[in-house]
Amino acid sequence: MLHEDIVEATVAILKAAETVLPALVVELIDRASRKERNPIAKYHLDAILKNIEIAKAEGLPICQDTGIPIFYLEIDRNLDINFDIHKAVSEGVMIATKEVPMRPNVVDPLSRINTSNNTGRGIPHIITEFMERDGLRITAFPKGAGSENASAGCMLNPADDPLDYVIDLVAGRGKMACPPLFVGVGIGGSFDLAPHLAKKALLKMPGSSKMEIDLLMRLNRLGVGPMGLGGDTTALGVKIETAFCHTASLPVAVNFQCWANRQASAVILEDGWSID
Repeated sequence: MLHEDIVEATVAILKAAETVLPALVVELIDRASRKERNPIAKYHLDAILKNIEIAKAEGLPICQDTGIPIFYLEIDRNLDINFDIHKAVSEGVMIATKEVPMRPNVVDPLSRINTSNNTGRGIPHIITEFMERDGLRITAFPKGAGSENASAGCMLNPADDPLDYVIDLVAGRGKMACPPLFVGVGIGGSFDLAPHLAKKALLKMPGSSKMEIDLLMRLNRLGVGPMGLGGDTTALGVKIETAFCHTASLPVAVNFQCWANRQASAVILEDGWSID
């Protein structure tokens, strides 16, 4: 495994994530369009499907907000890596910014000066997990500002219902995140772990447990609808990730993703890499 493999794979998966949505995401949007009873909502869902089709055919970004670069790395715990992975991924992001192209979105939080290459201190954001697997799997899932700005977390009382918090948040902020939404929920852990779980949940859509299905039904009964203009489909998928927490606390976080749940992966082995 070489530094160059990581760089090349990063460029490839960013290009794929920005221009082609996963088949399951497209299927969920198409299914929602066929079931939608509100004419305005159906119009917007059909426009989204047309947008997806044009982006794929012309190799152009699905949205003008190409997001902030976030990556999820699954690494063989026995893998011997003798180079800086973050540096290699950052190099790939810089190249992809020009080649895709991606809008330069990364700025210093205080001066607001743009780095012009979508990298900077702490960015790209890389979530790393070590496990038993062959080589390394890297997933790009860029997040736009609309969905990130609507996301939130809270330290609830242990007696509170965390799902009520999710419902209230979607009802109040969901329309700002370009619905229909994918809703990642993190429950438990600590103050910082809950949002980590919520973001990770976006990679595992949609959930299939009774709790997740019931929550999805409750969200769609809110009537927020596509683009916040009303309709049957407020959310396309819900996934809940949990961790044990302190007996006196109940951390809950919700990470929204817009209808464009963008992601693409590559597997990197000792003899090269390939799109997964």
